[in-house]
This record gives sequence, C-alpha cells and structure tokens, in this order.
Amino acid sequence: MITRLYSAALRGVDAREVEVEVNVRNAEKPQVIVVGLPDAAVRESSQRVISAISASALYLADGIKTVNLAPADLKKEGPSFDLPIALAMASASENEPLAAEDCCIVGELALDGTVRPVKGVLSIALEAKRGGRLRVIVPEANAPEAAVIDGVEVFGVRSLHQAWKFLRGEEPIRPFNLDRRAFFESHRRYEVDFDEVKGQHHVKRAMEVAAAGGHNLLMVGPPGTGKSMLAKRMATIMPDMSEDEAIETTKIHSITGLLDPKRAFLTTRPFRAPHHTISDAGLLGGGTNPGPGEVSLAHHGVLFLDELPEFRRQTLEVMRQPLEDGDVTISRAAGSLTFPARFMLVAAMNPCPCGYYGDPKRQCRCSPGQIERYRQRISGPLLDRIDLHIEVPLVDFRELSSDTKGGESSAVIRERVRQAREVQGHRFKGKSVITNSAMGTRLVREHCKLDAEASAYLEQAMEQLNFSARAHDRILKVARTLADLGGSGAIRTQDILEAIQYRSLDRNLFA
Repeated sequence: MITRLYSAALRGVDAREVEVEVNVRNAEKPQVIVVGLPDAAVRESSQRVISAISASALYLADGIKTVNLAPADLKKEGPSFDLPIALAMASASENEPLAAEDCCIVGELALDGTVRPVKGVLSIALEAKRGGRLRVIVPEANAPEAAVIDGVEVFGVRSLHQAWKFLRGEEPIRPFNLDRRAFFESHRRYEVDFDEVKGQHHVKRAMEVAAAGGHNLLMVGPPGTGKSMLAKRMATIMPDMSEDEAIETTKIHSITGLLDPKRAFLTTRPFRAPHHTISDAGLLGGGTNPGPGEVSLAHHGVLFLDELPEFRRQTLEVMRQPLEDGDVTISRAAGSLTFPARFMLVAAMNPCPCGYYGDPKRQCRCSPGQIERYRQRISGPLLDRIDLHIEVPLVDFRELSSDTKGGESSAVIRERVRQAREVQGHRFKGKSVITNSAMGTRLVREHCKLDAEASAYLEQAMEQLNFSARAHDRILKVARTLADLGGSGAIRTQDILEAIQYRSLDRNLFA
C-alpha cells in the first residue's frame, strides 16, 4: 500500500509543499530507503522514526519501506519530516489510510515518540494556506506561531501517538486559537525609552529625521558619549510595525530558530548589533545551506554597526547592494535565494583611533596620517549611502547628574514620525516606494523641487564641500523629510541648510 501525506520544506524565507509517499513491500531484510534529495538530517530520520513508532506502540511492517519526498528536485533539509514520515509509515504498515488529505504535517521526533519543535513553522503555515490545506499539525510548542495565520486550523501535538489517534478520529484535539490583534497590541512595548537619554538634543533631532524618512545615520564621537545608548532607542521612535511587516520579519527569525517560543511573532522592530569581527556570510547571509544574515534579521528594523571602521572593509562593501535594493540575493551552484533586507542602518565610530580628535578636554594622540587612514577604512560610496552624519559630543556633567528626565519620550517623538510617514504614504500611494529615502531619481525631481534661494545654497555647498552626485540627491531627500516633519508642502531654505549640515560633518571632521 502507498500512503500519501503532506508536509513542507523551507526554501529561503518561504516554504514549498512536499508530498510524503511511503510504500511498504515484502522482503526478507527490513530496510528504510529515503529518496527525494534528502540531506543528512532527513536520511537519519529513519532511525528516529523506527524508534518512535516502536515507543508509541504502533505497528511497523517488516520488509522494505520506501519514503519518497516529492518534488524530487527540491532539496529537503532538517528533521521536520519525521512526524509525517512516521505517520505515513504506520498507515502503510496497517494498510489503513488516515484522514489527512487537508493536513500539512511537520515535527521532529524524539526516540520515545515525543514531538519536538522545528524551525520555519510560520512560513509552513502560510504555504499550507496557499496550497488549500485547511489544517496544520505542528509540535505543541510551535502552535502559537502557526496560529498567527488566518484561514487554517492549527493543532499542536505532544507525541506521535497523540497525532495518530487524532488522525484516526479517536482523540479530538482543540485547534489553537490566538487573538492576533489583542496579542499584537499587548506585546508592542519596548524596554528602553528616549527620555532616559540626558542631553544630546541635536542628535535626537537627527535620529527623529532618520526615523521619519527611513534614512541611514552615522554618529561620530569620542568614547562614552552615549552613541550605543542612542542607537538602541532608534527602534522605539520608528512607526509601529503593521501586522504584515510583523509576519514578514517573524518568518526570517523563525527559519533561523531565533524566535522566542513565548511570543507567537515579533511585535516590535528588531534591533541587531553584530560584532565587528563578523564575516561576510554572517552579515549578508550564506553558508553551505544559505540562510539569512544580520541584514535580513534586521528587516523592518535597525542594524547597528558600532566601531564602524573596525569592520573589515570587504565586509562593509557587501552592504552596499542591500542598502540600495532592500534585499539580498545569494547564488550557489544549486540555485539562488533572495532574502528581504529593508533595514535602517545606524552606525557609530570614533573620530580617530584614540577617540579624542576634536575633544576640548582630552588631547588626541593620533597623527594626521593615522586619522586619515582610519577614516579611509570606510569607503566613499558607503558613506554616500548614509544620509545623516552627526557629531556626538560629551554630555555636560550638570546635565548628566540632574534628576530631570532627558526630554521627550519615545511615544511623543514616534507620533511626529508617524505623521511624517503618513504624509509620505499619501505621496507615494500606488508606488513601491514607502519612505523618502527610497526615492529614485525621477521621484526626487518630482517631489524635491527648490526655490531659487534654496537652490543657490545647495549649489554653493556642492562646490565648496565637493559632494558627490549621490550626496546631492541624499540632501534633497533629507530636506524633503525635514519639510514633512515641519508640516510644509514645499522644501524650505531652512530644510536645505539643515540637510547640508548633516552631510558636511564627515567632510570637515578630519580636516
């Protein structure tokens, strides 16, 4: 008898339906053969499955059991096929079909038949819905994650025996219900707030501008000025994630196994801060079985690179493509995978190797040559892709030691950012662009027109500060965001002057 059940295999951040076929035929020597491009973890499933079936008191026929995972040209990875293989094998052995035509089944088996959680359940549930499967059977620990998807019933199982009884109609299981909206609202809180930061009002202003327009930001200042503290609070002033954004981001964290089992999905924007020793593959993604890197884990959130010049130059250069395109394509001999990577880059660096160049209280020990070499670790093209460069000085002791709060709360700033994003939403309605930072050349010419006075200031700055053509467009985009924050339909002269100030810091700092 041939038994067919349905499961799913991960392919990048998405999943594809897999048909699990099992055929049992008589033979003197018992054997399990798994075909369909399985990896080592799938091939090893035969031993786990046999032990789990025995421990669950299910019948397993002698002879040769052939397991086919179709389509045969799709690589199957991981232990998530254990449960459907075991159920199909037991069904074929007993020559009794299971009521599972409308089910997608995933789960790893322990030797005693316990069902363990697996990665990528959110993507699998989405694929099940797309394929018309009405029910999803997953490990009990993964049930909240799968229940995020409307339109499918999610059943969490603890053991192979429970799953067998359920599909035989002998033991009912209540579908897992999740009030997605209520859960979303109740968990949308950050542990940090902007009102905890003393001083640095001009830096907070720059960060508000960056959040409002989706611009990248570079902070330059000596050690101990609060650059990391500020960066960690950037996500708190960005607009709240929509449910679609939350599902998109959760899919990435789910396939990498980084999802908190206590939370069904991410409700706050991710903040990723990799160490400067990270490899190209760790930052961009890759590996033998390509997976997402830090740029994708920061999707719809913040990627913070502290001590920017300490990163390997080659590692930084690979970020140029995702910064422009919002995704990462990883090519291997077996094919290409594309991972989303639409993040806000926040970087921090010292002004020189010792960290005290330009500090009024401490003397810099670096020579001009050392400062220049330190600066040149960051390429001009990468700097051009960072819209805002802001100096972060030391905070005055009296302000630091005062009992008053550091200023406006994240909620107050976030509301202004939300209003500015709303203006941009109306501006770019029907287009793929969401924020000012993503405008192409045509949209910049259409929405960033200047009057004569503002145009004259920009022309003077371009000539005196030797800005590149890309920097010219970045200035216009930042000015457009400043006008949106100020409630102005047209870009004002003051907007251009402030935008130029944010671009000129990196040119004058090392002079």
